[in-house]
Amino acid sequence: MLKEGTTAPAFKTTDANGETVGLKDLRGQKVVLYFYPKDDTPGCTKEACSFRDDFAEFKKRGIAVLGISPDSEKSHKKFETKYKLPFTLLADTDHAIAESYGVWGEKKFMGRTYMGVHRTTFLIDENGKIRKVFEKVKPEDHANEVLEAFAE
Repeated sequence: MLKEGTTAPAFKTTDANGETVGLKDLRGQKVVLYFYPKDDTPGCTKEACSFRDDFAEFKKRGIAVLGISPDSEKSHKKFETKYKLPFTLLADTDHAIAESYGVWGEKKFMGRTYMGVHRTTFLIDENGKIRKVFEKVKPEDHANEVLEAFAE
């Protein structure tokens, strides 16, 4: 897991519309990079909708919001459309970005062990440094928690 104060790993991937997005393209802007396990599942939907509901405040403060999961562009497009998500969803189908951020690993659910994304959020400053890391995120009110952290 990456620590606060370190440089956020650079990446390039595609969004729900097939457009290329790179972290370097957002230099000079504050960024919320939130990793989530899967589109249109209960916890991930709550988390996405909390960012949607507070999106106007993020936008007003000039903060870019990026959600990222191993789902495909097509899956992201359906998720984005269904819940009217106004921010960017990024495809990490080979989980290389999740691995570079240290959030890909072993998980357990109902007695089953498997590999997946650990729900984690990184706040990245204008210079590409990680300002704060939220581990084991509670999806319901996470956007509010992130906004408060940017105010600190």
